[in-house]
Amino acid sequence: MPQIKVNDINIYYELRGPEAADVIVFSNGIFMSTASWGLQVAELQRHFRVLVYDCRGMWRSDHPQGPYSMAQHADDLAGLLKALGIPKAHIAGISYGGEVSMVFAIKYPAMVRSLIVSSSVSQIDPLLWAIGQSWADALLQKDAGMLFDVTLPYNFSEQWLVKNAELLAATKKRYEEMDFESVSELMTAFLRLNLTDELSKITAPTLLLVGEDDILKPRKYSELIASKIPASEFIIIPEAGHAVCLEQPSAFNSAVMGFVLKHCEAVA
Repeated sequence: MPQIKVNDINIYYELRGPEAADVIVFSNGIFMSTASWGLQVAELQRHFRVLVYDCRGMWRSDHPQGPYSMAQHADDLAGLLKALGIPKAHIAGISYGGEVSMVFAIKYPAMVRSLIVSSSVSQIDPLLWAIGQSWADALLQKDAGMLFDVTLPYNFSEQWLVKNAELLAATKKRYEEMDFESVSELMTAFLRLNLTDELSKITAPTLLLVGEDDILKPRKYSELIASKIPASEFIIIPEAGHAVCLEQPSAFNSAVMGFVLKHCEAVA
């Protein structure tokens, strides 16, 4: 199990692809793990050096006592890249990971070759706050089934749920392995998010992606982010909900690959 010491904790990571190629980093959504990026890694590692990892408090990385913060996650990612000898990378993430990626781009602009942000927000409006608070309350109950049931309708589109009913049982089982205390700290960090006024500091070329049917973090949030970042592009992926990298992996991968290739230094 590859781990590396960063900021006094062990960070789990996987690094695949040609050593001479540009590095692209994927940061997880709040309930995701490195395995969640399997459909991206399989495709993109043929062209890029792909780095996936678990943030502090997630799965196979250490779960130190909180509080956690987006700035702390950004510092951990910077430490991970430095420890791996990667001075600059394409920084990507979805949902919580997209928000970490934006904070990273603000704090460490010299380390960002390009920025890809999917299904993310820069602020929390009242409806999203209410949803997030219901998730936080479910986490406090430490009931895996309840947490799964509360979060499921917001994470996937209806058409995906209909087509993947058998997969949901395995996903629900995985929630039983969750560290509820550390994920509660992650949720608290998210509910403090307020980045909109800082977005103009992002100088890296930026791609915003959002699923057409995302009801958790709908397109208005991505449109707001795109309006604040000078060098940004915005793509809506049809027939996809919040977990767009899982629901429409081909469209997601194609958008990411095309964007990264435009801003690459080396291509294998």
